[in-house]
Amino acid sequence: EVVQDSPVSTMATPRALLGVALLVCRATTALVVQNAALVSPPARPAARRRDVLTMGTYLETDPAGGLPYVKLTHKSGASATVYTLGADVTSYVDATGTEWIAVRPDAKMDGSKPISGGLSHCFPQFGPGPIQQHGFARNVDWDVVATGDSSVTFALTPTAVTKAIWDEPFECTFEVELTESKLSTTLTVACTGGDPAAGFDFQAALHSYFDVSSIGAVKVLGSFEGSTYLDKTASPPTETTEARKVITIAEEYDRVYKGVADPVLVDPAKNRKLNIVNAAGYKDTVIWSPYGNDAMGYDKFVCVESVAFDPVHVAPGAPWVGKMDLVPEAL
Repeated sequence: EVVQDSPVSTMATPRALLGVALLVCRATTALVVQNAALVSPPARPAARRRDVLTMGTYLETDPAGGLPYVKLTHKSGASATVYTLGADVTSYVDATGTEWIAVRPDAKMDGSKPISGGLSHCFPQFGPGPIQQHGFARNVDWDVVATGDSSVTFALTPTAVTKAIWDEPFECTFEVELTESKLSTTLTVACTGGDPAAGFDFQAALHSYFDVSSIGAVKVLGSFEGSTYLDKTASPPTETTEARKVITIAEEYDRVYKGVADPVLVDPAKNRKLNIVNAAGYKDTVIWSPYGNDAMGYDKFVCVESVAFDPVHVAPGAPWVGKMDLVPEAL
C-alpha cells in the first residue's frame, strides 16, 4: 500500500484548505445514478492519498473500494471516520480504544450501493413510502464544506439526481465533531425556497449501527417501559405497549418506539456503556436487528436509531436541527 502524506501549508487560507477537500472529493467520487439506483463507479487507483485539512482532520481514500473519507483524530487517542458517500460515520473509537460503530460484513464499499453500516442518513424519507426506501441522502456524495480541529461539516443540496426523486428546495448540513469524551453530530435541514410560503415535509433518521460484543449479551436501557411501539415484524405491523424496562434481543427485531429518545447501550463484555444523547430533533428510537442472519453479521451489531418519525415541516428561515451525541462511559 502506498501512502502519500500531503500536509497543507500553515499559510493556507481556510478557503484553500476547503478547496483541497472538494477537489479530491469531486475528482474521485463522481457517481452516476440511473433510475434511482447507483451504478458502479470507475476503477480507482490502489494508492491511498492523505491530505491534512486542519489539525486532527485528514482526507484519505480507501484503497479497497476507492471511496474518499475524512479521518478525525484527537490527542486523547479517540478517532472517527466519515465517508463522503452518504456522509456516513463508519467508525468511532473512544479515548479508551473501544470501537462503537459497526459496518456489516456484507457492506459494499465501492459506491455501488449505500454503505450498510455506520450512522447512515435516512432523508427525506424513513422506511418505505412514495420514494425509494430511506430516501436518497445515503446514496449520494456529500460535499466537504468546512473543517476544524477534529471536526468536519458536509453539505447536500439538490442535483438533477435528487430532483428526479424529490424536487424540493432543500439544504442539509451535517457536522461531526470529535472530543476526548464524545462524538457529536448535528444535522440541519433548511428550506432554501425564496417564497415565504414555501416549505416541505420530511422524515429524518440516523440508521445507527453499533458494534457489540454479542447481540445476546447487550442491553438497551431508557424510558421504554409503558411506551408504545410499532412492531414492523408483525403482519400487519401492530402497535403494542412495552412492558419491559430493559430491552434485550433474542429474535428478529424492528420496532419504532414513539417518544423514546434516551437510549443507553450497555455492553458488559466491553465493560462500557454508550449514551445515545438525542439533544434536539430526534424524538423517537428504532431498534433493529436481523437476528439469525449470519451474512449480515447479526451477532456483532445492533441498530439503535435516532429518528424523527412523524413528518417535520420546514419553511424558509426556520431550519430543523437534529443533534445526536455518542457519550461512552465505564460500567
